[in-house]
Amino acid sequence: MKLRTLVLGLLAAAAMAVPASANTLDNVRKNGFLRCGVSEGQPGFSNPDAKGNWTGLDVDYCRAVAAAIFNDPNKVRFVPVSFAERFTALQAGQFDILSHNTTWTMDRDVGQGLEFIGVDFYDGQGFMVRKSSGITSALQLKGATLCTQTGTTSELNAADYSRAHNLGYKVIVYQKASEYIAAYDAGRCDGATTDRSGLAGDRLKLKNPADHILLPETISKEPLGPAVRQGDQQWGDLCRWVLFAMVNAEELNVNSKNVDQMMNSTSPEVRRLLGKEGGFGQELTLTADWAYRIIKRVGNYGEVYERAVGTGTPLKLPRGLNNLWNKGGIMYAPPIR
Repeated sequence: MKLRTLVLGLLAAAAMAVPASANTLDNVRKNGFLRCGVSEGQPGFSNPDAKGNWTGLDVDYCRAVAAAIFNDPNKVRFVPVSFAERFTALQAGQFDILSHNTTWTMDRDVGQGLEFIGVDFYDGQGFMVRKSSGITSALQLKGATLCTQTGTTSELNAADYSRAHNLGYKVIVYQKASEYIAAYDAGRCDGATTDRSGLAGDRLKLKNPADHILLPETISKEPLGPAVRQGDQQWGDLCRWVLFAMVNAEELNVNSKNVDQMMNSTSPEVRRLLGKEGGFGQELTLTADWAYRIIKRVGNYGEVYERAVGTGTPLKLPRGLNNLWNKGGIMYAPPIR
């Protein structure tokens, strides 16, 4: 594992020294499929079933990109990668886009050669403990031992929170998500800490999920979103507007069930979205019906959210901040015009 990480690091350093050439879309079309870097198994976001079929919010975003390009959401190859190796693997060209519960930070955006194309889930870091501990607040974790994953923002956030509140807890980091949650389940730490959405999914992996609770505190901002390599503006624009189209579609009440009917809409906004006016597909080197393809084959943002992590799923996550801006949340996309 150390040798693999070293090799990926050297490849990434070489890739960052020379900006990416503007050919990612050409290569994707030549290959006939999109390569999407995803987690090694995060329920609700990118998780394979027993037959190897991937589902989740991050997965559906990549399917939407494939639908826009190929009119086929299944023309995606999912590449599982650890949190620690995801950035070097992207820079090394192991996949075309990273859709992997990744927090948009300044260092990652500026210092690691990444270009974030938007936020598809607003999250924050939290804590999980056993009900039997009697702990009801993160402020009661003084002197505790916490498990988390390496290569994430969780270590620094936890250290900052501990210092700010004089908690003095010890954080043990693990290479893989499966390792950190297994360590917590085995009682090797008093609590687990990562993004709250991640904790909700990880709780499902425990022997007795009902025996564990998420504490009420949210200690950080974690705007999660897909990222591509810097230096390919055409590819970054395409990936960005796929996400924006999904959000705009929900705002305009265009979904996978009514999109055919909405093709006859007289609304200028809907007509621009669905390619009846404006020629915006051409600007992305896509067909005029690029957004129609996304909505028809995958759905709008709200459909994807509810299918992946919503209140009808095992994660049972309410929309909250991820609701549309006009429905009490902060999810917002620039207009197509």
